[in-house]
Amino acid sequence: MRRLGCKKIQEKIELELKAKTDSFVAKGNRAPSLAVILVGHDAASETYVNNKHAFCSRLGFLHFDYRFDEDVKEDEILSLISELNARDDVDGILVQLPLPSHIDEKRIIEAINPDKDVDGFSPVNVGRLCLGEDCFIPCTPKGILKILEYYDITTVSKKIVILGRSNIVGKPMAMLLMRKGLDATVTVCNTKTPDVKEYTADADIIIVATGKVGTLNSKMCRSDAVIIDVGVNRIKDATREKGFHLVGDADYLSFENTDCQITPVPGGVGLMTVSMLMENTFIAAERRGN
Repeated sequence: MRRLGCKKIQEKIELELKAKTDSFVAKGNRAPSLAVILVGHDAASETYVNNKHAFCSRLGFLHFDYRFDEDVKEDEILSLISELNARDDVDGILVQLPLPSHIDEKRIIEAINPDKDVDGFSPVNVGRLCLGEDCFIPCTPKGILKILEYYDITTVSKKIVILGRSNIVGKPMAMLLMRKGLDATVTVCNTKTPDVKEYTADADIIIVATGKVGTLNSKMCRSDAVIIDVGVNRIKDATREKGFHLVGDADYLSFENTDCQITPVPGGVGLMTVSMLMENTFIAAERRGN
């Protein structure tokens, strides 16, 4: 088994972005800036937001945090987004998902100015992605392409199976892989697919993003398949200081005695997601600077 670790890729991207940012600011531009909205006190979300803040600090980005209690009214979030849309000192806006059930997630995402939608979730950016036009590409799919590029894994003429059809990973990933230049033959499986193994058994590359532990194991794949594991699942573990450990959607250990290539969890796709958010924020700043 070959482990497709992403720490070195993240470090490479960070060095490149830091150099670009320093050059951008040296030309008299304001530093790129990111506004993050967090609702509630979910531990995983708070950790993720803190990681974004730390990354911004290392790059020299400006960072604005807006934190609300779980019972915040939807109109209050919409009012803040309207304010951030109008502010000249904000390049990117990110609303940490998921949101509480009383808040309409679709309405919130649609309220973000597409030119500041660095998550790439707005209907405008999704439409541009579908048409193959320039847009903000959702961070996780964009990061997956970076992993494949770094490890010199081609998608051209390859059979690629995506497990999961979410708006965040599955759907945009499929649209990207069908673009000219990537030229993959793509199959998307979902919860109603009767026999997932029928599709994964012959796949060159499998991207698993279901949020369910054990979705994929080595018996479902070719012995030389490439596995991109997007899942991040907490497993209770009394031996760990935090009381849990992280695993992906794929059964990582089952691939040990195969010739497969697989991304680890942690240390894999998650690192790329944050990196691509920073890259999108820099792109937004560049467009503003021009």
